[in-house]
Amino acid sequence: MPDASSSSSAKPTYRPNLEPPRSDRVNAASIEDGESSSKDTQIDLSPPANDDKSHPRSPDMLVDEGSGATDTSEFRYWNPHKAAKDVEVGDFYFKRKNYKAAEDRYREALFYKANDAIAIFRLAQCLDKMQRPGEAQQEYEAYLKILPNGPESEQAKKAIVRLKGSK
Repeated sequence: MPDASSSSSAKPTYRPNLEPPRSDRVNAASIEDGESSSKDTQIDLSPPANDDKSHPRSPDMLVDEGSGATDTSEFRYWNPHKAAKDVEVGDFYFKRKNYKAAEDRYREALFYKANDAIAIFRLAQCLDKMQRPGEAQQEYEAYLKILPNGPESEQAKKAIVRLKGSK
């Protein structure tokens, strides 16, 4: 039987080039000999003409890092997954009648998702259980502002009427 390697009709095998690409071969056609592909380029950072007239209050918005100005009220943490997990853990504590721990978790959920109707409603229930009717009423009302016809709206309305009567 003839050896496959000695056969003249054997097809050449394809071997892919597995070498990593070399930086000196990238866009070789567009780079002149000896020229670096990472040339330093100068960017003009000066403001456009008449910028101070078009935006007169823009210097007020610029704050240096070391100036001590800490007004970042427009930035809020947003993590709905963390908020949902905090509500879930708050429910765990609520079922075990650990209302203080549940309150902390519901408030933390509201830190990560400010208008979370579920967290607001559960916080209201928690405050109601802890005999804090004024705060509970505020939270029930906040829930109704978000979801006036939500799944817990009837229960929230009844709780508000009850809390107003207890004052």
